[in-house]
Amino acid sequence: MWDTIMSGFNWLIAAGPTVMLPVIITIIGLVFGLKFTKAFKSGLTLGIGFAGIRLILDFMASNIGPAAQAMVKNIGINLDVLDVGWGSIAAITWSSPIIVFLVFAIFLVNIIMLLTKTTNTLDVDIWNYHHMAIVGIMVHFVTGNIFLGIGATIVMAVTTFKIADWSQPLIEKFFGIPGVSLPTVSATSSLLIAWPLNWLLDRIPGLNKVKITLKDVQKYLGFFGDQMILGLILGIAIGLLGGYDVTSALQLGVNMSAVLVIIPKMTSLFVEGLMPISEAAQTWSQKKFKNRQLFIGLDAAIVVGNQEVITTSLILIPLTIILALVLPGNRMLPFADLAVIPFRVALVVALTRGNFIKNIIIGLATTSVILYAGSLTGPMLTELASSVGIEVAVAGAALFISSFAATSLTHSFLVFLAFTTGPLYITLPAVLIVIAASWYYFEVIKPRKATTETDITENQTT
Repeated sequence: MWDTIMSGFNWLIAAGPTVMLPVIITIIGLVFGLKFTKAFKSGLTLGIGFAGIRLILDFMASNIGPAAQAMVKNIGINLDVLDVGWGSIAAITWSSPIIVFLVFAIFLVNIIMLLTKTTNTLDVDIWNYHHMAIVGIMVHFVTGNIFLGIGATIVMAVTTFKIADWSQPLIEKFFGIPGVSLPTVSATSSLLIAWPLNWLLDRIPGLNKVKITLKDVQKYLGFFGDQMILGLILGIAIGLLGGYDVTSALQLGVNMSAVLVIIPKMTSLFVEGLMPISEAAQTWSQKKFKNRQLFIGLDAAIVVGNQEVITTSLILIPLTIILALVLPGNRMLPFADLAVIPFRVALVVALTRGNFIKNIIIGLATTSVILYAGSLTGPMLTELASSVGIEVAVAGAALFISSFAATSLTHSFLVFLAFTTGPLYITLPAVLIVIAASWYYFEVIKPRKATTETDITENQTT
C-alpha cells in the first residue's frame, strides 16, 4: 500500500507542474463539490495556461539568457561563485535522501495550520516544495542532524504559508486574481526586504511624491513607451552590450517584444480556470468554516506575465550584472537565473502598485541581499551537490556554484543562519520572536489600523 502511494507520488512529481497542476486542481475541485467535468476543465485550463507561461519563459530564457551571459563575458566580470540556476538546485533538492521526510513535513504543516485556522492557504504547488525543503537539506548537511533539518523546513513552511496569507491582497488587488495566494518562496522572499524598504521610501521627502507607473512611462515616451517598442529597445540594447551583430540584436529585440505581447494573454487563462475553483472554495468554506475564506496556493508563474513585472525585470537584468561587479565583497556571478528575475520582483511591483522608481530601487536592494547570501553559501551548496552525486559543470574561473534560489533567498538564508550559526538557544528564540512580532503586526495591528482608517474616511464623508 505504502509503495503504491509512493510510486504514485513520485510519478506525479516526475511528470512536472504541467501534469501535476491539472490533476491536483481537479481533485480540489471535486473536494469543493464541483462536478468532475467542470473540475477537470478548470484543471486543464490552468495546465494549459501554465504550459503557455512556461513556453514563453523558456523562450525568454533561451533568448535573454545567452544574451545576458554574453553581456557578462563582454563586461569581463571575474567572480568565483557561479549562478547555475534554480533548476540545478531543484535537482540537488529532489536527489537528497531526506527529501521524502521533508515533503511530508511540509504537507502535514499545511494541513495542521488549516485545521487550526492559523493559515488560509491550501498549498497545491507541491513542485515548489523544493524551495522550503532545500533549507532543511542544507541544515542537515552542515549540522549532520536530521531533526534540525526537519525543524528548519517546518519553520520555512509555517512562515511561507503566513507570508502567502499576508501578501494575498496584493495578488487580488494588483493582479486581479481572487482567491489565490502564492506560497512560492522565490517570489515571497523579496517581501522581507520590500515591506520595510517600501515603508521607508514612503517617508523620504521628495521621493515619496514620485509615483511613476508603466502607464506614465508610456505616456511620457509616447511611441517609445509602447510595451512592444520597449521590448524591442531593451532587447536590442542587451544584444549589443553582449557583442551581438546588428541582425542578432534586432532578432533579440523582436523576440522580447513578442514576450511582452503574448505573455499577458497566457496569464488570462489562469483567471479563467481558477474562477470555478475559487467560487466553489468560497461556497465550501462558508459552509464548513463560517466567516472564513480559503486561498488556493499556486506557483508564482501565474503573475510573472504582468507587463509591469516583465518590463521591470528586463531593466533589472543589466543592472544586476553591473551591481555584481561593483558590490563590495560580492563573489557571486549572475548567470543562469537572470532569466527568472520576474519571479523575484513580481510581488515588489504589486506592493508598490507599479511605482516604477520604487520597483527599481527595491529590486536592486533585494538583489544585493541575494548576491551576498549566494556568495556566503556557495561553497556549502557546492559540497552538497557533490554529496548527492550531482556534478554541475562550472565554466570559466568559477570555483563554486550558487543560484538566485536555495539559501540565497533572504527568507531561506535567515532560517538557514538561525539553525547553523551561534548557540541554538539564542538563535531559535530570536527567530520565534521575529515570527511572533510579524504575526502580531499583520494579524492584529494592520487590520486594526485599516479599520480605523475606514472609520475616519466614512466619518469625513458623512
